[in-house]
Amino acid sequence: MTIGVVATIRIQDGKGPEFEAFFTGLAKQVRENEPGNVAYQLTKSRTEPNTYKVLELYKDQDALAAHGASAHFKAAGPGFAPFLAGRPDVEYLDGVG
Repeated sequence: MTIGVVATIRIQDGKGPEFEAFFTGLAKQVRENEPGNVAYQLTKSRTEPNTYKVLELYKDQDALAAHGASAHFKAAGPGFAPFLAGRPDVEYLDGVG
């Protein structure tokens, strides 16, 4: 079953361009190294300028687990700290149909 993830990330004022560049590097690693990842896309709110949402889609639970255990994802973790304005909110979704 397909697994979806929506991660809401709020960042500090003025950090948008740096955050986007940082995330672009992580997304490239995910796309190149995770065959079970179907989509990994950073999006930016139209109404809340410091709010981003990461839209993720994985083939199954094993692919999601592989993402969390990957070296590139673990290495990126500390890199988020200088940008965050709070803890990310992560929602997990089950594919339908």
